Amino acid sequence: MTWAIWITGLPGSGKSVIADKVGTIMQVQVLELDEIRKFITPKPSYSDDEREIVYASLVYMAKIMVTSGIPVIIDATANRRRYRDRARAAIPNFAEVYVKCSLETCMERERDRKAKYAPTGIYKESKKDGATVPGVNVPYEEPWNPEVVVDSGRMGVKACAAKVVEYIIMQGWSAEEKR
Repeated sequence: MTWAIWITGLPGSGKSVIADKVGTIMQVQVLELDEIRKFITPKPSYSDDEREIVYASLVYMAKIMVTSGIPVIIDATANRRRYRDRARAAIPNFAEVYVKCSLETCMERERDRKAKYAPTGIYKESKKDGATVPGVNVPYEEPWNPEVVVDSGRMGVKACAAKVVEYIIMQGWSAEEKR
């Protein structure tokens, strides 16, 4: 039985490091939206229309992988619930993980972040006209009923990832632990 877990939260909340840690523990495919976005929209505008296309593409990729027998971790802010709800409707064995973290902590982390794919300086850019940073210039809609909540402001990456792995195991979802 395969599955998909969407790790959501504000930019800088720790989604990517948690997804990567879960990926080092379990045999799963991590779909990092910031990497995928570079292929779909090489010069992103982050407009509502563009976000609709990018998130629909991400959901479709995850659905194809899950139906092909590949468990998936989706690492994406998805500031609107409807993006995550689309995945929940399309993908069997779907769960949402909410990475809870204060905006202030996210902004502080983002200043020093050396992300592989994520754009840098987004909170600094949020002060410019026309900026569309979730949680600052555009709403971030927290999940109503996430299956897992981790507080990355209070818990370390290892503890957050362990809680996600524990959920996967408790569901009886197949994913082999790496040795």
